[in-house]
Amino acid sequence: MIDHNQQNHAVILIVDDEKPTRDGLRLALEDNFDCYVASDIREAINILKNEKVDLMLTDLRMGADNGMDLLDQALALSAPPIAVMMTAYGSVDTAVEAMRRGAWHFVTKPLNLDEVEMLINRALRGRIQDNKIVKLEQENQQLRKKTGKSPHGLERLIGSSLPMTQVHQMITQIAPTKATVLIEGESGTGKELVAAAIHAMSGRPPNKLITVNCAALSSQLLESELFGHEKGAFTGASQKRIGRFEQANGGTIFLDEIGEIDQATQVKLLRVLSEKTIERVGSNEPIKVDVRVVTATNKNLHSMAANGNFREDLFFRLNVVKIEMPPLRNRSEDIILLANAFLKEFAIENNREEKSLSDTAAKLLQVYNWPGNVRELRTAIEHGVVMSNAKFISTQHLPSFITKNESLALNDRILEAETKNSLAKPADFNLSALEKITIQRALEHSSDNRTLAAELLGISRRTLQRKIKDL
Repeated sequence: MIDHNQQNHAVILIVDDEKPTRDGLRLALEDNFDCYVASDIREAINILKNEKVDLMLTDLRMGADNGMDLLDQALALSAPPIAVMMTAYGSVDTAVEAMRRGAWHFVTKPLNLDEVEMLINRALRGRIQDNKIVKLEQENQQLRKKTGKSPHGLERLIGSSLPMTQVHQMITQIAPTKATVLIEGESGTGKELVAAAIHAMSGRPPNKLITVNCAALSSQLLESELFGHEKGAFTGASQKRIGRFEQANGGTIFLDEIGEIDQATQVKLLRVLSEKTIERVGSNEPIKVDVRVVTATNKNLHSMAANGNFREDLFFRLNVVKIEMPPLRNRSEDIILLANAFLKEFAIENNREEKSLSDTAAKLLQVYNWPGNVRELRTAIEHGVVMSNAKFISTQHLPSFITKNESLALNDRILEAETKNSLAKPADFNLSALEKITIQRALEHSSDNRTLAAELLGISRRTLQRKIKDL
């Protein structure tokens, strides 16, 4: 038993039915963490019920035991640990399902011990207060008690990278409050999903989230859309109209592309935020509203305010809490998680058998720059599901803008890594050696499929055959 009065380290529980794996992980981690080990579910649950465990690292397959059952039982405890799953590559889909059921992340076998330790540190980072681990799961439990709702607004914000973990934590922290929120980020990063999650976890009525795309309406139409109008207020106003703020009374209004609104509408919005009242177009009668305001933009609103292109006083009102959505290129570890979720979604939508990504296709997705972010990835996966008649999606099923532009980039990365490992002496650097390494790696990544290897290398299959023969 660990003496928690003397303990300064986080406590880790390692669960695996293979003794070499358990002992290897314990030896690798015990310098920085206090470690328990268990060989099955019964032993693991006994430890979890009797000891304060901060993080559980468990295999998904343990003989007759199913790691998913352990996950469910562990997360049902009054003080659940952070759960990280271990899995073989072939069961990554199962690991993604585990994440949907509450696991924080997963690692694939064979394990890279340095990566495992980095992942554990990332899982625990930001959860230490007064030298005690404060887990996000405990915050969620408190939120459930307060609002009577399960905080499932986060389920569509897929990602376990550090940037997305920070976004999740921020949403959980601010959702129950009335604070105005500004969401900034590039197009396609998921700003609308953040707004939906904030509302879902706020305790406000589920049907009271009203969304307005400010860029889609002219100035006059936007003002009428937001605040409503009286009959005869302007040409064509044949009857009274209730605006979006009144519709959202008691709930949340999400104003997307807030940087596009004109000065006159900015003044009226400022009044709503400061006085909690609106006036319909054509009326001077103030109407009290209780509305949580969440806004989003793909521009830098602070710079716009500094340059006089946006009212500074309104910016300060909107910027009570700011959430910055990371571009997909800055959270590449989330790409395959997102891709697998989209594979399931589009298999159902298109009445297709569920598919998986080939190793080469997965690597291409991870090195592509994704200027359109998650929205572009979603489109690419839908393209792959529609174009593939096999059980897997290979590079030939991905959109051409990915395969044409990124084959060289992937080739360069493979070459760079292999050069560091295989060419120790300056005299070894010659064209044939580099070419041989590159071809070998391409064949490995394509499982010796020469057509896919040639596509990866950006050459024809005939040229590849000739080079193999020559080398």
